[in-house]
Amino acid sequence: MQIPAGKKIYFLSDFHLGVPDHKASLEREKRVVRFLEKARQDAAMIFIVGDLFDFWFEYRKVVPKGFVRILGKMAEITDGGVPIHFFVGNHDMWMNGYFEQELNIPVFHEPQEYSFNGKTFLIGHGDGLGPGDHGYKFLKKIFRNPVCQFLFGIIPPSLGMAIAHSSSKGSRAMTGSDDDHFLGEENEWLITYCKEQLKQKHHHYFIFGHRHLPIDFSLNRSSRYINLGDWIKYNSYAVFEGEELTLKYYED
Repeated sequence: MQIPAGKKIYFLSDFHLGVPDHKASLEREKRVVRFLEKARQDAAMIFIVGDLFDFWFEYRKVVPKGFVRILGKMAEITDGGVPIHFFVGNHDMWMNGYFEQELNIPVFHEPQEYSFNGKTFLIGHGDGLGPGDHGYKFLKKIFRNPVCQFLFGIIPPSLGMAIAHSSSKGSRAMTGSDDDHFLGEENEWLITYCKEQLKQKHHHYFIFGHRHLPIDFSLNRSSRYINLGDWIKYNSYAVFEGEELTLKYYED
């Protein structure tokens, strides 16, 4: 894809709408909506790279209550001709057609390759990539299993949502303060993953979320790893203007 003159591509992730309470989540949702309204003015494409929700499960006839502002804004943007691509995260991987059918937004469950203006991108949420985190990788296989999803789907939504939010809270407690600081090149699993990918194929940019910490790391002279941070603490995003990709911070 060649980006039209004056247009940009935006990347953002990890809104975790729904936590820690309704008031804080609603304020965050409105902030993201304001950003999207501003971005759509010059966007050629928008990537939302996972964990838009702190929990999302599509029952056959039910979707989680709330979030009408951001869902409406995303529909308005795609109806206006600006494509949005969505990558599921570890908190909202249970998607089953709602975004595609109602919002005209393609949903991806694995990292995808793109090329814009001669620059190559590998984009994904980032969960379960690289070494380590074997416990989560095992759980992810269970969560992604169709039989397990069916069994969860027959649980009444009110009970299922309560279980999911309790699990999500426990997951954040286990992470502790690791999201607050850079762990060093050897201990950042996504950097290790990017280096392994570079041995197989070159990409100018590796763009991930999940880590909750804005990171711009040079892998070599022509390749960079970008972590998009989050909108709980940083309001961070990345923008590609045709030549270079820049990590930025949104202020109202």
